[in-house]
Amino acid sequence: MRGRKRKLMFAGNGASASIASHGAVDFTKQGRVRGVDFNEPNLITAFANDYGLAAYLAKAVEFYADDGDGLVLISVSGRSANIVEAARCAKSRGIPVVSFTGSEADNPLRAASDIGFWVDSRAYNVVECTHMIWLTTVIDMLVGVAEYKVN
Repeated sequence: MRGRKRKLMFAGNGASASIASHGAVDFTKQGRVRGVDFNEPNLITAFANDYGLAAYLAKAVEFYADDGDGLVLISVSGRSANIVEAARCAKSRGIPVVSFTGSEADNPLRAASDIGFWVDSRAYNVVECTHMIWLTTVIDMLVGVAEYKVN
């Protein structure tokens, strides 16, 4: 992504949306990979109003994705309709999907992903905290060290 000047798009619901936003910022700032998230209230309310809550993220992917981009989706259950629809939309456009899920191993988001990080737990806090650690560890891997100065 970095060398090709492409971006990562991030999405989740609730606490997973917060993790998605954190990932978008840190990938941009520390990892030097452009990141965007779809948590802007105007985007959510306009797209959900016009296309329905289950389709708003898929529409965001449709409008924002460029060839060569990637999509990171975060959902503890892996069953949220808007998240699963975003994955399906991305796949139909040839956009790779990376997911962070928990709960049941056979969840639809994980099945629709090119790379699926799955936490074997139904405890939301355990799954969400693990997702945050895994996501920020990838950023550290891009930076090349675990400890670095953040300006």
